[in-house]
Amino acid sequence: MKQISFIDQLGTSHTFETSPKRIISLVPSQTELLYDLGQEAKIIGITKFCVHPYHFKSTKTKVGGTKKVHYEKIRLLEPDIIICNKEENTQEIVERLSEICPVWVTNIITIEDNFQMISDFGQLFNCRTEAQKWNDKLAFALSDFKNFIKDIPVKKAAYFIWKNPYMVAGSDNFINELLKLNHFKNIYDTKGRYPEVAIEEIVQDGDPDFIFLSSEPYPFKKEDGYEISNYTDKAQTVLVDGEMFSWYGSRLLKAFDYFKMLHQKL
Repeated sequence: MKQISFIDQLGTSHTFETSPKRIISLVPSQTELLYDLGQEAKIIGITKFCVHPYHFKSTKTKVGGTKKVHYEKIRLLEPDIIICNKEENTQEIVERLSEICPVWVTNIITIEDNFQMISDFGQLFNCRTEAQKWNDKLAFALSDFKNFIKDIPVKKAAYFIWKNPYMVAGSDNFINELLKLNHFKNIYDTKGRYPEVAIEEIVQDGDPDFIFLSSEPYPFKKEDGYEISNYTDKAQTVLVDGEMFSWYGSRLLKAFDYFKMLHQKL
């Protein structure tokens, strides 16, 4: 029988007899993408954070979170492939799961990486036409958004993802790429990927025009905005939808419309 080989975004080669039919996804945004690529029937396991599409919470088996998984539950589901992500899932999880079946790891930092992941899934799950349709839609929406944003001046921003301790999006991650696309200069883009920061030093760190407080992973509220704004000279504090800034895959299509609305509000 002819085997088929594919290489994931970490450069790991995987060989299959046939296209994988039993998928476990440990990444919420990639679960949504697989659904949008028409793979619902093949998905047998998801995380408790896989909230899109909504009905999966009652129709799919939950196998844990993104950082802690139930290995025995996964083994008993007899998957052909497990979908992980370099940032979302730990190396230890990937190594242990590799003893059960092939583990496909994505690594999404740029929008180009996102197009690559969708193409890869098209090849891997034999849904090339659907994958191409999604990439075409995303390419059109990206071009349209770049046209929308081209005359909007660049402003300085900080994007908060956590409290106690305060943590922000730094560099070398998808959030920072989307900030740049939106003409926001991230004041923390020289401090590592997700640095801890002291809010009392925010003016010295770059004195942003906007402070974005994400809805996830920490669910920031208006009161948090008041607290942080006490330490700034001029920053406007804005609660933003974390899914739009951090979920890759098909969610990006909705994100472009969301970003237009955001700019019209600012």
